[in-house]
Amino acid sequence: MAQDDAKRNAAAAAVDFVEDGMTIGLGTGSTAAFFVEFLADEVADGLLIKGVPTSEATQRLAESHGIPLLPVEQVERIHLTVDGADEVDPHANLIKGGGAALLREKIIADASDHMIVIADAGKAVDVLGKFPLPVEVTPFGFTITAKKVYDALSATGVSKPNVKLRELGQSGAPLVTDGGNYILDCACKAIPNVRETAVALSMIPGVVEHGLFINIARTVIIGDDDGAEILEFES
Repeated sequence: MAQDDAKRNAAAAAVDFVEDGMTIGLGTGSTAAFFVEFLADEVADGLLIKGVPTSEATQRLAESHGIPLLPVEQVERIHLTVDGADEVDPHANLIKGGGAALLREKIIADASDHMIVIADAGKAVDVLGKFPLPVEVTPFGFTITAKKVYDALSATGVSKPNVKLRELGQSGAPLVTDGGNYILDCACKAIPNVRETAVALSMIPGVVEHGLFINIARTVIIGDDDGAEILEFES
């Protein structure tokens, strides 16, 4: 419950950045869901905004709360995106993708004028990597891609990475993302050179996207039991 309170406090603080007439990217995950719920209250009170969901799950949640949505094909400008993170370091570098929406999340966040990350204090780390790094890959040749992902991680300073295909529950079947891809979860313990690792992963054929978000977030809001701390960064 304490963690939920921290998530709510971070999400509530993000609502203060919303202005009438904005188009807002709506993130995926438990913390982002709290933001959607708070935003819905503002919409019910007369706030005029349009939402752009980053996943089918977020789309269903927003629709159920009466938030007007804009198809991504009709988007001309995204003023603000609010999303969670699995890890955030002191430089606002992120690991995202625990909710299997990292590709759409990155597309929307990168297209936004302003990205806000909301997280509980447990997501703040000194060095990224304790949370397994998600890498979205095409189903075709994914075992070949997995080997190349392992090699790229090792070559950029990750010690003995463990690369595993994400499975759907106990079924043993691969989890399939909204985009029809697979996810490799890469247990790294620590990623000492996040920029080098990001570049190396992006160069691998078969890698659709990876969960390292670098130089994208401008604001990080860390919630705790008592409130939220707002940190600003250049992007």
